[in-house]
Amino acid sequence: MEITPTDSLTTRLRAARRQRQNEKILQEKDLDRKTEERREVARQQTAFGEAFFAEAGGLFSFIGRFFSRFWRRPFEFKELLNQMDEVGAKSLMLTGVVGFSIGIVLAMQSRGTLARFGAEGFLPSMLALSLIKEIGPVLTSLVLAGRLGAGMGAELGSMKVTEQIDALEVAALKPFHYLVVTRVLACVLMFPIMTMLTDFLGLAGGYLEAVLSDGMDLRIFISTAFDSLRFADVLVDTFKTSIFGFIVGIVSCYLGYNVRGGTREVGRAAMQAVVISSLLILLTDVVVVRASILLFGDISDSA
Repeated sequence: MEITPTDSLTTRLRAARRQRQNEKILQEKDLDRKTEERREVARQQTAFGEAFFAEAGGLFSFIGRFFSRFWRRPFEFKELLNQMDEVGAKSLMLTGVVGFSIGIVLAMQSRGTLARFGAEGFLPSMLALSLIKEIGPVLTSLVLAGRLGAGMGAELGSMKVTEQIDALEVAALKPFHYLVVTRVLACVLMFPIMTMLTDFLGLAGGYLEAVLSDGMDLRIFISTAFDSLRFADVLVDTFKTSIFGFIVGIVSCYLGYNVRGGTREVGRAAMQAVVISSLLILLTDVVVVRASILLFGDISDSA
């Protein structure tokens, strides 16, 4: 059968029409795929926001539970002493090494800069201001958050997944007082003490560097170091670590006390305790420093 030019034209038109239809179908599928991806991203963002506010609400509820119960019986003094020993004595080597090494390094790095401006004699004052006002409190709190946050979160999380906490609650032994209140109070009480130790060892390290490099007299070092400090500076910047201690204790206990699932969630809770505590310490430090400046003024105001 002979194919006429008209048949050939009709065939080409049909093929072109089918091609356009296929392209339109592919475009519609691609549009549907992109729309579904956007919806999935929106669902993930919504789920993240809901999870964030749920966790924040749970944490504030846990804090309210703490303040409503910590002053009520039973008072677990023995366990409180055990936890203070855990926070303080067993962290002594860690914070001591950190403070001493930071004092030496800060003195070594600052000496050259101060010497360029003929202000080498202000090295003790610079060390005291840096260590006592900011480096000592924040660094000590972050180091303790890394050690204690993971430990508390993992310990309470393990007790939760193995149903030890549930067993204590069934036996009416008030595990919240024994496990949470004692740990939070221990952090609140011991963080300022560990900070003072870090400050002292940092100044000792700075003095050692000053003696080895310049042969500075101890009395000159002490008088110069504390000449620019005010009592309000020492008091506020040391005891603001009680707030940091409360943050570390309450966040770590909350995440460990409310673990759901298996041992994998215990490790996740320990990791989150360190990360969230460290971030909240840094953010809280900004607020506390600004409030202290508004209330007591800056160093320059006392000059």
